[in-house]
Amino acid sequence: MRPLAGLVAGLGADLAAGFGLLTRLPVGWLVREGMPFRPGRAVWTYPLVGLVVGGVEAGCLWLGHRIGLAPALAAAWTLAVAVLLTGGLHEDGLADMADGFGGGRTPERRLAIMRDSRIGSYGALALVLSLAIRGSALAVIAGFAPGRGLALMLATGALSRAAMLPVLSLPPARPDGLGRSLGTVTVSTRIVALVIAVVVVCATLAPLLAAGLLLLAFLLGVGIAAMARARIGGSTGDVLGACVVVVECGLLTLAAL
Repeated sequence: MRPLAGLVAGLGADLAAGFGLLTRLPVGWLVREGMPFRPGRAVWTYPLVGLVVGGVEAGCLWLGHRIGLAPALAAAWTLAVAVLLTGGLHEDGLADMADGFGGGRTPERRLAIMRDSRIGSYGALALVLSLAIRGSALAVIAGFAPGRGLALMLATGALSRAAMLPVLSLPPARPDGLGRSLGTVTVSTRIVALVIAVVVVCATLAPLLAAGLLLLAFLLGVGIAAMARARIGGSTGDVLGACVVVVECGLLTLAAL
């Protein structure tokens, strides 16, 4: 029984680390006293976090449809709830990455801009465009396929978080920050995260749509990782957050088709 108890406690610690980082949900009760806090080992939970966030978004979209809200208004409220649930973490990363990559001429300058808490024109434009794209796609889904909203949101939530895996394969771009604190993410941890995301997508969507979303998420994740390597020489927490938003924009656009 003792090894089983240790396994359960370890899973609880991983879930607390994953949900504690990517959401504002109160998950401290999952951690038992004396259990090590290992953020890198919790990467396998990221698709599960996306699954929960996507489920909440789907519930909001469905509720808005049921009470008679216009699709655009239901989509706006859905985005508002999602941002509150995640604390705007991913949007903050997108804005910082856009400012740094757009305004800096050297890797050092780009990293310095990304660390600045002030938002610039590139960051503001990235936020507005990303919200517009996701909101428009959600409005289409709410207006024409509200019954499929749950499956679509579950799949995109899980897959957009799994798309961070190519970025996580990069070395940290700075000696501190989230990229460094995660430490080494093992191959087995990445495989578990990938399997969870693929299972969610394949179990909830038709084969053709599932294949399209998987391919698009892979291409976008690899593309962002390649851009980060070229622009700043590695990964940061901002790049990870931006990856989630960009991939979600792409997946929702494809799903809205």
